[in-house]
Order: sequence, then structure tokens, then C-alpha cells
Amino acid sequence: MLMRLVTNITTMKKLNNNDLTRFTRHYSLSEIGKKGQEKLKNAHVLVIGAGGLGSPLLIYLAAAGVGNIGIVDDDVVDTSNLQRQVLYTTAEVGQKKAKLASQKLAALYPEIDIQTFDLRLDKENAEKLFKDYDVVADCTDNYKTRALIGQVSAKLNKPLAFASVLNYEGQITVFNYNGGPVYSDLFPNVPKDGTYKPDEIGLLGILPGIAGTLQANEIIKIITGYGEIITGKLLVFNIQENRFNLFKF
Repeated sequence: MLMRLVTNITTMKKLNNNDLTRFTRHYSLSEIGKKGQEKLKNAHVLVIGAGGLGSPLLIYLAAAGVGNIGIVDDDVVDTSNLQRQVLYTTAEVGQKKAKLASQKLAALYPEIDIQTFDLRLDKENAEKLFKDYDVVADCTDNYKTRALIGQVSAKLNKPLAFASVLNYEGQITVFNYNGGPVYSDLFPNVPKDGTYKPDEIGLLGILPGIAGTLQANEIIKIITGYGEIITGKLLVFNIQENRFNLFKF
């Protein structure tokens, strides 16, 4: 499905000499190679949330050569974020996350095109934001927003890379992929409180780093076609117990 979307883009980005040097380790992988790298450079990924999950995910998408990234986040950096949100520094407390993230990704991979959306996702803007992207990444910590992301991505048939973390445990899956399950198949009900706060319930800072990196890996799989996508399955891992389990649903 993504292959069709990418090849229908009017202006294709070509790999240049800098790319050939930067991504030489990718070219050595037969499952990716030059064709896979071209797909990455022409892919459009929308990342909703530039916090604990979004930080590592954005870093690795940019490092992998994803050429078009949208960042949706209306928050500013808080000192309490720095334990897990590795895109930011102490000197940047009080500044807008989306703007900072954009600057740092561009510094990492100057060829990247980044759109920042300093807003909160809602029913009025979600479809408009999603329509120009090939893949959506849910890096939020709000149940109602997660449900909205699931609903809109399913309606528009956009693959949704999902990750969540709590205490010492993370969950990873992909929705809306090749006719696979949608968000509401796994999470049919939205909790009444609508949100949770990691700073109140506890969250080991390393955990979203692991989850966000795994989430980025699923997006790279979707774009390049390498590997097995975690669709119709939920990867649940616990870093306290060194336990990884894959459940079908």
C-alpha cells in the first residue's frame, strides 16, 4: 500500500552523493538497499507527540533518512520531561517542543522536510493533518486522543504505528495495515478519565526510549517492506523482568 502512495508522488526525491555516504550501512542490507532508501527519502510520516516516545522515534526516523516528517505537539519543555525526553536539554526548558525537535532533526539530516503543527489534535483538524501522510505514529499519553487517532487513521486507511508505556512495561503494534485490525479492535472502550500522567504514576525513563525505537522500526518496515510487521499482534515487554511476549488478537 505504501509503495503505491510513494510512487504516486509527483516529484520524487533522488538519492545524492551525500546520501550514498550517509546510508552506506543500509545499502549493505539486501532487504533495504538503494530502493529501500529511496522509499525512506520519499515517505511522509506524521508523528503525534514529541515527548518520551516521540523523542527517540523522531531521532531514528531522521537518522534512517525519512525525508518528510510532520510533528504535532503544542507543549513546551518542562524540567520533569528531561528524565525521558532525550531530544531536549535543561537550557531549553520553557521552549516549544515541536520547534526544537524540528531544528534538531534538520541538524541531523539536512535533506529532511519538516512540518511542525503547534496545536492539539482534535476532531476538527485530524483528517486534514493526516491526509498528506503515508504513516501515522501515535506517541501521545492521552486516551481520548489515542482513540481519535485510531478512528481517523482507520477511516483514511493510514497505517498507524502505536506504542504505549507505563511503569516498566511497554506495548507495540501496527493498526490499519493491509486489512489488519484497527485501534478499536484492541481498545474498544475509552477510560472515563481520558488521560494518565507518567509523572504521577511512575515511569522509568529508559522505557519510552526502548518503545519509541521499536515503534520507529515498525515504521521503517512499513516503508521499505523489510521484515515482519507487528499487525494483528501486540508486543508486550517488561524491562524489569526482561520479558518480551507477542500476543495475537
